[in-house]
Amino acid sequence: MNSIDSSRLLAEMQRMAQAADSGSSIKNVDIAGKPASGDFSDLFSQALGTVNELQMQAGELSDRLVKGDPGVTLAQSVLAGQKASIAFEATLQVRNRLVQAYQDIMNMPL
Repeated sequence: MNSIDSSRLLAEMQRMAQAADSGSSIKNVDIAGKPASGDFSDLFSQALGTVNELQMQAGELSDRLVKGDPGVTLAQSVLAGQKASIAFEATLQVRNRLVQAYQDIMNMPL
């Protein structure tokens, strides 16, 4: 397990404080840590792609475990499955909130 490096955390907090004081914006990043673009549809497509990759990896690890691959442990397979499940549930909640917001807007009186 990785230990917490307090000097690195302090330096990161100071960098963020300086960015906030100078008025510069902190760049958005996606789940994979890549810089995020500004268009919501692109962000949602990237998120769906990431969820799909996680599910494919979980399925592959599960198949390899069932086939008896010695390089795959039960813990790896279960962990990959849980990551994929959590990512899918988060994406589903975003979709549900988008649908609800759309319905709220459509039901507003003119």
